Parts: sequence; C-alpha cells; structure tokens
Amino acid sequence: MPTSLYEGDMDPLVSFNFGLELEGGGEGYFKEVSGLGSETEVAEHTIVSPSGQQIVRKIPGRLKWGDITLKRGITSSMDIWEWRKEVENGTVEGSRKNISIVMFDQAGDEVARWNASNAWPSKIDGPSLSADSNDLVMEELTIVHDYIERVA
Repeated sequence: MPTSLYEGDMDPLVSFNFGLELEGGGEGYFKEVSGLGSETEVAEHTIVSPSGQQIVRKIPGRLKWGDITLKRGITSSMDIWEWRKEVENGTVEGSRKNISIVMFDQAGDEVARWNASNAWPSKIDGPSLSADSNDLVMEELTIVHDYIERVA
C-alpha cells in the first residue's frame, strides 16, 4: 500500500511561470492563469417510487469548458492584441487556433501542459494606469475554446 498521497512520492508542483503557445507561431509568458478545467452540469430528474415517494435523481447533463484567463505584466509584444483584433474585425473562424498553456518550474523546465482546441480570444483588458503607482502594469486575456486536456 502506498505511503504517500502523491504518485511516486513526488512533491506537488509549485506555480511559478506560465507560457501560452499559439498554433502557427506566437507565444507569451504569464504571471497568472485560471480556467483550466471542465464541468458537467447536473440535471435533476424527479421520479416516483412504487410507494408514491418522490425521488430526485441527479444525472450528468451538458459538458462545458471554462474560459481561460491569463494575466501578465504588459510587454512590447503585440501578439495577443493582434490575435484579438482578428475577432474584432469579424474573422472569428480565421482566429481559431489550437493552443497550449505550459507551466514551468523555477529552473525554466516544463512541468505541465494543457492543450486547448479551436481557441479564440473573447476579451482583452489593457492596464489600469496611474501616475502615482509603482504597481506592475497588467493586461488580461480571456480565451474561449471547444475542448481542453492536460497532456503532461
């Protein structure tokens, strides 16, 4: 019987740095990523037992994928802004790309990867600017997709 909750006595991964790789070129590095998952909605089905008692059964409903949100300090790279501009110009089909979200450890080695299909940027938020602030200037990208899976 295993003595650890972690397979092979491996420590859990520490969040450090994330990369976005776009099919056909383009990449970026991000400070924060969220929405790497899926959800099955629960449908409730009421039935009546032979004794007349109402029973609520919970059954799997629709499968849906979370929107991926990436945040980073603003850079001189225009890749994600140009990708979003394609959607703004009405070419959503042309902007659909397969993407990868890659997690790196402190040494810069890849430790986890999620691949998403037919992804496109649904929203981009530029920085909030203030002359009296020393905060890192952040931008945020929201990506929608048809499917995501963790492959490493």
